[in-house]
Amino acid sequence: MTSNRVPAAGSLLEEEALRFIRDLIRIESVNTGNPDTIGDGETRAARYVQAALEEVGYETTLLESRPGRGSVVARLTGRDPSRGALVVHAHLDVVPVEGQDWTHPPFGAEIEDGVLYGRGAVDMKNFAGVILAVARAFTRDDEVPERDLIFAFFADEEAGGVWGAKWLVEHHPELFEGATEALSEVGGFSVPLAPGRRAYLIATAEKGVAWAQLRARGRPGHGSRPTADNAVVRLARAVAAVGEHRFPVTRTPALDAFLERFGAARGVEFTDAALEAQLDELGFVGGIVGATLRDTASPTVLEAGSKTNVIPATATAALDLRILPGHEDTFRADLQRLVGSDVELEIGRWIPPIAAPLDSPLLGVAQRAIAAEDEDGVVVPYLLPASTDNKHLAGLGIAGYGFVPLRVPDEFDVFAQFHTADEHVPVDALYFSARVTRRLLRDA
Repeated sequence: MTSNRVPAAGSLLEEEALRFIRDLIRIESVNTGNPDTIGDGETRAARYVQAALEEVGYETTLLESRPGRGSVVARLTGRDPSRGALVVHAHLDVVPVEGQDWTHPPFGAEIEDGVLYGRGAVDMKNFAGVILAVARAFTRDDEVPERDLIFAFFADEEAGGVWGAKWLVEHHPELFEGATEALSEVGGFSVPLAPGRRAYLIATAEKGVAWAQLRARGRPGHGSRPTADNAVVRLARAVAAVGEHRFPVTRTPALDAFLERFGAARGVEFTDAALEAQLDELGFVGGIVGATLRDTASPTVLEAGSKTNVIPATATAALDLRILPGHEDTFRADLQRLVGSDVELEIGRWIPPIAAPLDSPLLGVAQRAIAAEDEDGVVVPYLLPASTDNKHLAGLGIAGYGFVPLRVPDEFDVFAQFHTADEHVPVDALYFSARVTRRLLRDA
């Protein structure tokens, strides 16, 4: 028998966090990537946040980069304004749900057996609701954080942040004046470390993201008369070369930090010779870290010809590229050598990788905030193989970290909830998130 009972909140902070998360999930701020089909959900979510902040005395700035593409920013003065401000941010948009087999209404924010279901439960209306509740708690309880906090709720992260964080950074950099660090996704969730112990990953770096096109040219003709320079064949060779190639493992600082701290806590010494096999033994944790070992290039779209009996003059392929920090200046040349000189390589979208200092005091504050709730919990750096709005803030010299604290059961793979059907999270993990985030932002 299932139960729709909502786990009791132990504080107003927890109660508000859950309420805000559920309310935000019910606002259908779906980002299709197509301006003609997006609607005004992001602005409606931004106005919800704005009203909740202004209710407790915040001055807010709500800006629309385009109609319906709203973001909202507010600032709280800390004890020492001379210290660099911390940007705490979440995105208000979510990915579509069409084509997925949901068993719970994706925008219903239903709770069943202590678990919250809905699009955005993990990515990332959970953190939007948490930081909104924490911001209100600070002013309601006259609690002054150690440094200035800039609370930012962005549009358009799911389509690259062009009309959200990127637009604000380019058009309203004054909103982030004095900021030196940022905190957002993807990290903070617990993963199994050892029996009875958990690690809480913190993203200190992110792979770069690029989209490229390969184009092969050849002599067109009738299918009955094969040509020696068939564009499809030429392209196929290049795509096969990309698909079969494995870039070398690179020991980035973030990877080294993970291996050192995770290994020490687990009692394992990771070695170069057996690294991938050792990571496989860690289960889904190893899968996350394994995706950060090397650059990757994935063929995703092929296009050539329009009729079976016609040899086309051109053939193209799209590639999804993920680049490690430190490889920004060498990756293009490496990829060109791989596909060969007779295939054109054009890299369009290019968002370079980022890496933040591993010795920031913020990591120590995160460790203490976790230990207050989970005394055996260990905060462990890692490199995120995906991309967040921290990349856009990096353009202002702001070092970005990924840390949304969630204590979940050992078998619960938080990463697997991103963009999936029946996206869900335990309600107790959200309460934990609110408590840890409050300590973290207060002491940061």
